[in-house]
Amino acid sequence: MNRRRFIQAATSLTAALLLPGTTAAQPQTIRKAIPSSGELLPVIGLGTSRTFEAGGSSALLMQLQEVMQAFFDMGGGMIDSSPMYGSAQRVIGQLLPRMTGDRNLFAATKVWTDGRDSGIRQMEDSRQQWGIQRFDLMQIHNLVDWETHLETLQQMKADGAIRYLGITTSHGRYHSALQDILQRHSFDFVQLTYNLGNREAESRLLPVARERGIAVIANRPFQRGSLFRRVKGKPLPAWAAEFDCASWGQFFLKFTVSHPTITCAIPATTKLKHLQDNMLAGRGQLPSAEQRKQMIDYFESI
Repeated sequence: MNRRRFIQAATSLTAALLLPGTTAAQPQTIRKAIPSSGELLPVIGLGTSRTFEAGGSSALLMQLQEVMQAFFDMGGGMIDSSPMYGSAQRVIGQLLPRMTGDRNLFAATKVWTDGRDSGIRQMEDSRQQWGIQRFDLMQIHNLVDWETHLETLQQMKADGAIRYLGITTSHGRYHSALQDILQRHSFDFVQLTYNLGNREAESRLLPVARERGIAVIANRPFQRGSLFRRVKGKPLPAWAAEFDCASWGQFFLKFTVSHPTITCAIPATTKLKHLQDNMLAGRGQLPSAEQRKQMIDYFESI
């Protein structure tokens, strides 16, 4: 079964599971604990970079509404954004009131500016754009003025204005500086790039996160689509079924979130069928350490 046929079948199954009166049980969503609190978080979240910048497109807005609704229907939790992502936060704020059914939102965004007062204003502007009472997680984006913002976030957490604080990078050149920051200061979350084709974080950042009890959000789990381009036309290995994997998208996501130190991944998409496929990666079995090695070997042989 190829990826398209699998997604079609999975979509039909999901729809059937959501029909009122059905007795079929929906496969359980995999959750991992946030080390600083023990709170469980679904391993597949939703990113908004380059996807939720709908601007004035009503057609794209309706498409994103379907994506967000399916995300919650299939057990999603974390939605991650940033002031850096154009109109993404305003779009989130437009869509959240339209959601029906259970909505277990874990709201995460970032502060991305210089200066204490500017940071406070930006975070409040983000809160208003989302239309929520408070963020679950506020992160310092790409280490920008991190010492100033860390002091503000610590006070906000103490006051109950946010629940968790974090710091992010999507650039390998910042890994050494981020490692030093994580070793010297207390954070609930760190966000970084980690995927089957980019495992640089394994050398320094993931070990310090594990040692310090920091939850890890993996961004760019598809390396902005380059992983799919690499395997284009290549068969999904039959042994992937051993850990309930039926598409390349699930293969990449299951690899990422099966790392013991990764708490969740935040793939971004504008397409409903891809969102549904992504969410199925957070169900069933995850690959073992031995299977992860097998995945690496197979990917590198392509």
